Amino acid sequence: MGQAWARNLKDHDVTIAAWVDLRPEAVREAAEKHEVTPDYVGSDLREAIQKANADFVVDVTIPEAHCEVTVTALGEGLPVIGEKPMASSMAEARRMIEASERAGKLYMVSQSRRYDQGLRGFKKLIQEQLGGLGILNADFYIGAHFGGFRDEMPSPLVLDMAIHTFDEARYLSDADPLYVYAEEFNPGWSWYKGDACASAIFEMSNGLRFTYRGSWCAEGLHTSWDGDWRAVGPNGSAIWEKNGKPYASIVSDRGGFHSTMRHVEG
Repeated sequence: MGQAWARNLKDHDVTIAAWVDLRPEAVREAAEKHEVTPDYVGSDLREAIQKANADFVVDVTIPEAHCEVTVTALGEGLPVIGEKPMASSMAEARRMIEASERAGKLYMVSQSRRYDQGLRGFKKLIQEQLGGLGILNADFYIGAHFGGFRDEMPSPLVLDMAIHTFDEARYLSDADPLYVYAEEFNPGWSWYKGDACASAIFEMSNGLRFTYRGSWCAEGLHTSWDGDWRAVGPNGSAIWEKNGKPYASIVSDRGGFHSTMRHVEG
């Protein structure tokens, strides 16, 4: 992920003034690979900030390090853009928010999936065709063999991936969660140490019920990385799945056992 951010920053004419990692030799290899020349390469974030003329910090560490990195950078007077999940606990998240407010500097978490054209097309269908939104469902099933820190996390799916889907639900519904009932579990065949599966029911601030079912150890018949979605309102239903074009089935004539429907492409 650090290399992916380095490519993205370079492609958008951002100069990488410093690159910090617990393994400076890995940074040097990555910097040479991507043809960037940071003024500072090392393992000390505070020293990097003090020596490099930086305007902001990009935090692409593992979740357990997000709080320390963010609080340190904000304390040194630099805004921070971080990777999800925001933190590995609510206590850490509150500490990070307090540090941002105390420093008067921006701290934000990247939620790039909000800009996906398919997701935006799905929202447009919901807004223009469904006549409101009362039910929203998302399924996420992918057998992801990452190796590394995710295999050791207590809650790899909910903390490191489902946050995307939860944020997409907020975007699609223009609502925030009020309450949630959720269960995590880990099937016997899972290669993760922590719970790699979850089911959740959210009550949103506009009365909507959003349900989530997910697994990171589901082999075969994968959903897309954005999940497979169904939205239901008084005028019909809309679907977005496999990263294809969203579509809807909308009532054209009510009456009889089933209403007469018309197909609408997103």
